[in-house]
Amino acid sequence: MDLLSIIGFALGMTAIIGGEMLHGGGVSGLLGGPAATIVFVGTSGAILLQTPMKTFKHALGMLRWVFKPPSLDGAALIARIVEWSNAARKQGLLALESAAESEPDHFLKKGLQMLVDGAEPDVIRKTLDVELNNREHFDLASAKVFEGMGIYAPTMGIIGAVMGLMEVMANLADPSKLGPGIAAAFIATIYGIASANLFFLPMASKLKSVVGDQTRVREMTIEGLVSISQGENPRNIEAKLQGYLH
Repeated sequence: MDLLSIIGFALGMTAIIGGEMLHGGGVSGLLGGPAATIVFVGTSGAILLQTPMKTFKHALGMLRWVFKPPSLDGAALIARIVEWSNAARKQGLLALESAAESEPDHFLKKGLQMLVDGAEPDVIRKTLDVELNNREHFDLASAKVFEGMGIYAPTMGIIGAVMGLMEVMANLADPSKLGPGIAAAFIATIYGIASANLFFLPMASKLKSVVGDQTRVREMTIEGLVSISQGENPRNIEAKLQGYLH
């Protein structure tokens, strides 16, 4: 679990609810059905309008990475690559066939299979680079779904506030309704700005960071597999790949 994400989420909620209570209000003062409908339903509609279905589904699947990022043990992966290098030097590249068949990670499996098939180093690098770039592009596009929500939510909040103020203006003859009406109107602004800056935009940035970490590990994988293909010394391979961990 990503402890910082959990703490950040809790602090964000505390900032809003605690701030309202310190001002003498209560949680009920932050509740507004019409405002929530305008901001959250409107933001959802806007993001669905701009996002392809495949990207949106992937974005929902990536959401868990905010609190539980994929395990990326670079040191363990380097140890495996060095092990494969030793096996290839002693027994030949065909010795990696069993490792390729049992490898659960698609990216690693593809690279190992190319090694076993005797692909040239340049071919391995170019093929895996294409897959790496496509996967990174797709993951970043999915992360930007939450970035888009962070852009649309404040605007929806302003729309909700204006609509609320229009209702207030229609009741100017009744002063008793002005104060509560104005307060209710600005709840939409709070929903829009708070959800964008405390949740949607930070979530997008966290997901981009996770995608960057995954890309770096895959780049290290490509370098390791190409080095095995070139017959480099396992110690040299290990020293080279260690640089990706810093």
